[in-house]
Amino acid sequence: MNNQKQHRVSIVGITVALALGAGVTTAGSSSSLEVGGFAVFAIAAILAFVINWIVFVPSYLLRTEAYFDLTGSVTYISVIALSVLASDNLDTRALVVAGAVIVWAARLGSFLFRRVRRDGGDGRFDWIKTNFLRFLMTWTLQGLWVLLTLAAALAVITAKDRSDIDVFLIVGMSVWLAGFVIEVIADRQKSAFRANPANKGRFITSGLWAWSRHPNYLGEIVLWTGIAFASIPVLSGWRWMMLISPIFVFVLLTRISGIPMLEHRAAKRWGADPEFRSYTDSTPALIPRPFR
Repeated sequence: MNNQKQHRVSIVGITVALALGAGVTTAGSSSSLEVGGFAVFAIAAILAFVINWIVFVPSYLLRTEAYFDLTGSVTYISVIALSVLASDNLDTRALVVAGAVIVWAARLGSFLFRRVRRDGGDGRFDWIKTNFLRFLMTWTLQGLWVLLTLAAALAVITAKDRSDIDVFLIVGMSVWLAGFVIEVIADRQKSAFRANPANKGRFITSGLWAWSRHPNYLGEIVLWTGIAFASIPVLSGWRWMMLISPIFVFVLLTRISGIPMLEHRAAKRWGADPEFRSYTDSTPALIPRPFR
């Protein structure tokens, strides 16, 4: 792809990201609490992009992706914190959902930051960080990623109408906990596997990874589904669009930047290995088969 075409793709990507962000923000701002005449949902959405654009500047000047994942987690926490502080009459649902997101973001952000520091970089960014528009698009997309993923949670926290503790909250947060546990266990199992010098150059097939080739992504999808389920009682009108959250996470991880990218890299590295082919043939990419 030549530079001119890359520039066009980057500009289109940034434009589409901002358009989608504006659409979700408009829908989410209906029935949102307000501060100074502005919907809290909208303020939070704008913050998701602004934080990433601010960190983009020094990151581009230094040609580094070291703080990309950490910035994502900081953005999640900052957006939730602002929403909580700007919203009044918070109920148990709002506080529980906010706490769950903060716990998840702090855990995942610190884990990814340590991994990048340990590995010395992220190979995905080698051809991205040297081009201004391409790198800006990546940070803009991260802002959109935060907004779309948080859509249901923000709907709960900024809702004008509150709802008592009910089956949606109990079941939803139980599902969130299950997903969180799966993600944490999967990450720890892979970290322990890679830390063992005897496993250098090998791929993991033990623990949860024996049941799914991407159990960490399974946990991610499950936990955001739980958040969305917990948000149902406070959704109405255009705010039903906030259920895009788990759908977006699923599409992102299974069709765009998650599983497809990792599967391609794994195939290039181990595709000729009979043991690897046997593993991929017998192990589902995401959802484990029952009674395997």
